[in-house]
Amino acid sequence: MEKTDPQALFEKFASTGHRMFKDFSASETQEMAGQFGASWNTIMMRSMENPEEWLKTITGFYQDQFNLWINMFKPPSEGAAQPVHGDRRFASPEWEESPLHNYLKQSYLLTSRMLTGMVSDSPLDVATKSRTEFYTRQFVDAMSPSNFAMTNPEVLKETLESKGQNLINGLEQLMQDFDKGRISMTDESAFELGRNIAATPGSVVFQNELFQLIHFKPMTEKVNDRPLLIIPPCINKYYILDLSEHNSYVRYCLEQGNNVFIMSWRNPDEALGDKTWDDYLNEGTFPAINAVKKITGAKKINGVAWCIGGTMLATTIAVLAAKNKKPFASATFFTTLLDFSDPGELRVFIDESQVKQFEEKLKKGGVMPGKQLATTFAMLRANDLIWNYVVNNYLKGKTPPPFDILYWNSDSTNMTAAMYTWYLRNMYLENKLIEPGGIELCGVPVDLGKIDCPAYYLSAIEDHIAPWKTTFISAQVLKCPTEFVLGASGHIAGVINPANKNKRNFWINGETGKGADHWLESAKSVPGSWWTHWDGWLKGTGGKEIPAPEQVGTKAYPEIEAAPGSYVLAR
Repeated sequence: MEKTDPQALFEKFASTGHRMFKDFSASETQEMAGQFGASWNTIMMRSMENPEEWLKTITGFYQDQFNLWINMFKPPSEGAAQPVHGDRRFASPEWEESPLHNYLKQSYLLTSRMLTGMVSDSPLDVATKSRTEFYTRQFVDAMSPSNFAMTNPEVLKETLESKGQNLINGLEQLMQDFDKGRISMTDESAFELGRNIAATPGSVVFQNELFQLIHFKPMTEKVNDRPLLIIPPCINKYYILDLSEHNSYVRYCLEQGNNVFIMSWRNPDEALGDKTWDDYLNEGTFPAINAVKKITGAKKINGVAWCIGGTMLATTIAVLAAKNKKPFASATFFTTLLDFSDPGELRVFIDESQVKQFEEKLKKGGVMPGKQLATTFAMLRANDLIWNYVVNNYLKGKTPPPFDILYWNSDSTNMTAAMYTWYLRNMYLENKLIEPGGIELCGVPVDLGKIDCPAYYLSAIEDHIAPWKTTFISAQVLKCPTEFVLGASGHIAGVINPANKNKRNFWINGETGKGADHWLESAKSVPGSWWTHWDGWLKGTGGKEIPAPEQVGTKAYPEIEAAPGSYVLAR
């Protein structure tokens, strides 16, 4: 193997870094930086109106820092600043064993506590305070001593032991990630679509310019006569629901005796930039429903959808109901917002000013890049989804281990400009979906109250994208019989909780009518995966067993290509 030339690597790094910053548009962050600066200016101005409280805060901070300094070489005291539970940045024993690094850690934590405390105690209005807290946390997280080679004892130890090879390896990985335009979160070479991920046997049996419809090969001798149509988010690849064999939701559905179809959305390019929410129904969900019914001969089908796919499923059912069509026997929603009154931390990116900025930028069409959307979501958990990999990949020079969910997470998808801006304004900003007739789609007013099939509504207690208390409100918007279930963990792991592993827990049967907190207090905690609970619920909604089809598709809907199809391969 040819030996790596460190000087050449550094020169390439400098050249690429220069190009990256040259191409970076200041307008992308101008609005956020302006709001952050204005908010902190307000905090400081208000502090001057009450200087005693401000002086007390600053004096206490400097006293804590002084005490920390003079006690640097003494054993840590009980009052020492410590990371919050779950903060893995300082978990290594080196942070305790080295007096210098223990001092750096505690000094940083004291500073972080002071800054976040000043925001928390400030007289800012709720919306401004929320934005300032978010941006302050981004600054605080970025400045952690764990993120710099010279102040991270784990990196220094690795550097000494490897004689600097970790930094060489890290630079190589950094250059590769520059070319990709994203941080590598997993060993991507370990996965191949159709081989060990998205590998459940099936075929594409219908396609148009927006999606491919995949019909999976049944795995039981008999199937429910009501086929299952899965509508994944159009901003993600479908195979989050068909990962490795041991944690594939699609495979689980097949094993329980379902005839399963899934929509594989196309990753839109500039040519599709004018596609609207209407188009995603008229050219997406509607033809998918028709194809499933014609292939199976079913009068009714069961629908399953996730996140924005769930919002799309709800609008699909409501629009069809307004046209006196009711093809769904049941609807399952995973971590779905219908009421957008409180989108959690995402609200910092969504106000009139920022939405107008997006509308102006995208008014000529095109797409909202998937990589930019992925970065936005990663910023909500920057320590885990950004800085953790910066340290591991670039400073320690290690290749992250293979993990199918993170492979999928890195496989981002664009949103069309027309759909993205409409979605932001009508749902997130103005919350019109919950108003009967508040929006019009496909020529009819949308009323979610017209959804009358039984619904299963799954939320996740640590979800930071679709906060569970907001999805709880969303579930109450529905007038149909609704089973609300709260899973453990977050937006992804709360859904992908395989029954064969039987991990975590979920909550059911809480008392409704008194708010989300009361529901949880009165709910029953059940150990294990919610998948089996959902399967029991689905079977309870009706349907009968019929012989499984001998082949996928029909003569009218022949196999176009084997699953996972070609649309999912486009990056």
